[in-house]
Amino acid sequence: MSAIPHDHAHHHRLSNRHEHIFLGQNHQRNERRTWAVIGVTTVMMVVEIIGGHLFGSMALTADGWHMSTHAGAILVSALAYSLARRHAKSHQFTFGTGKFGDLAAFASAMFLGLVAIIIAWESAWRVFEPVPINFSEAIIIASVGLVVNLVCAVLLHEGHHHGHGHDHGHHDHGHHAHHDHAGSHAGIHAGSHGGQDRNLRAAYIHVLADALTSVLAIGALVLASFYGWLWLDPLIGIVGAMVIGSWAFGLIRDSGLVLLDFVPASEDLPEEISSILTKEGAEIVDLHVWQLGPGHHGAIVSLVAKQPQSPAYYREKLSVIHDLSHVTVEVDRAT
Repeated sequence: MSAIPHDHAHHHRLSNRHEHIFLGQNHQRNERRTWAVIGVTTVMMVVEIIGGHLFGSMALTADGWHMSTHAGAILVSALAYSLARRHAKSHQFTFGTGKFGDLAAFASAMFLGLVAIIIAWESAWRVFEPVPINFSEAIIIASVGLVVNLVCAVLLHEGHHHGHGHDHGHHDHGHHAHHDHAGSHAGIHAGSHGGQDRNLRAAYIHVLADALTSVLAIGALVLASFYGWLWLDPLIGIVGAMVIGSWAFGLIRDSGLVLLDFVPASEDLPEEISSILTKEGAEIVDLHVWQLGPGHHGAIVSLVAKQPQSPAYYREKLSVIHDLSHVTVEVDRAT
């Protein structure tokens, strides 16, 4: 096969560096809401810790410190949003900062898994060594905690369920690359696509985990207060820990695979790319697709054709796939 000659008229474009901003569609809104959740949680945490000391309530103090762990975990999500936004235009991040959220989600999920293990361990110990419970005080604390968690869940819920609306507008930064093939890139600016924000999902799961703990605790405490079943409270704690652990594992798996550029079997982008280029009489000899950020994917396509067109021609055909935010096309003539 023979390579398509370079178009020397475009070589001067190599010095122009286009931006690689692949942040989620609602990045700034989600960042603001995450900070708001931290504010609400921190205020409640301080009130509970101070109240516990003033009124001599160990349960109130313990719940306050428990809430501080979730505030700390959600702080990781908030800082990831801020860092991703601040460094979005940095050329040191070759493909942008869109994966900051997945990195934060992975770390947050590891912490959530550790919390689940601690809850399970403490609950198991209390099954065999029951401790006296002040039911009325404990129920009030769990109820207040539930209300706070529901407020936080409302703040995070809208952004958690991602949409699939797409913006058709994009900036074409096509240029030829320095290799034996003709190459081109198409960069699309941030906010053009919807996509799953795992960073927000991590914060949302932390809030849900706390809410679930409160709901199960209220149910167990009410039943234990009526029937004297002290073993029910720690048993329900074990059940809650198993559910939280399952959520943590799912988040670790999903965010970890994104960080490793894993393409799930359900991802149809490779098939879409192949279908479009095959109709143009081209054969794909190499294809790489990976996620750049929420709703943004990159692709490197190497193809051959008996009557090859310019890379820009094939790039334009692929522009209908809105999840593709950065595309490199290499073309060879079939022999």
